[in-house]
Amino acid sequence: MHFVKAKSILSPKNGINIYRGCSHGCIYCDSRSACYQMSHEFEDIEVKENAPELLKAALRSKRRRCMIGTGAMCDPYLHEERELELTRRCLEIIAEHGFGVSLLTKSDLILRDIDLIEQINRSAKAVVQMTLTTADDDLCGKVEPNVCPTSRRLEVLREMNSRGIPTVVWFCPLLPFINDTEENVRAIVEMSAEVNVYGILSFGMGMTLRSGDREYYYSQLDRLFPGLKQRYIKEFGDSYEIPSPNGGRLWELFTEQCGSLGIEYRPEAVFGYLNDFPEPEQFTLI
Repeated sequence: MHFVKAKSILSPKNGINIYRGCSHGCIYCDSRSACYQMSHEFEDIEVKENAPELLKAALRSKRRRCMIGTGAMCDPYLHEERELELTRRCLEIIAEHGFGVSLLTKSDLILRDIDLIEQINRSAKAVVQMTLTTADDDLCGKVEPNVCPTSRRLEVLREMNSRGIPTVVWFCPLLPFINDTEENVRAIVEMSAEVNVYGILSFGMGMTLRSGDREYYYSQLDRLFPGLKQRYIKEFGDSYEIPSPNGGRLWELFTEQCGSLGIEYRPEAVFGYLNDFPEPEQFTLI
């Protein structure tokens, strides 16, 4: 872990990333890709120590309130957050200024901040998003080794919903020959329905690989699933898009399950919900 003084924190699309790099150890992580030009080792977390101050200044200068998103590139609840509490301080600032927030994580550490998330949801809007890739906790421990298992993430979603905080699941990636099964698709959708999620985001039945990410992923396949790397090389070569060979049927099953259980699965609709900031109610005098 190392600290930097960042020059800015809020992106043009109102996203923030307090950390850079990750300690969760997910074998497929796209953020390892060389295109992001990370100048340090991925596990040597870069901490933007002045993130709260930058966020406060950015929100003060905005003319309209909106949703602030975090977690797209780096989980806001890394192990380091337990001690540093930078995400919590940013949530305090979001609450203070009346903005909304959408958080994407794999960590149950988010429960530490449920008081603030609930406060933001009462005054504006808060949405908690959890990545779920496999219903099998043992497999989860292999492909996402340093973070809580799927069963615990479902408990987090259930607790959020019990507080009236809306939730969304990211069902991605599907790793060919690992978790791309009909049983897994059914289980993830059914589990999501049981904890009353608003929607499930999936971007097709497969994954992506590019330079930097691919090499790490293949090294982990050699370690965890001997022989599977050679199958990937034969099937996909150096392709960026790595679709499940059974992707068509899995997508059909996914959409059917979501439709029958009343879960929104259209990406444009889910993203629209995540980005929509509630306008204050208008009162008229009679």
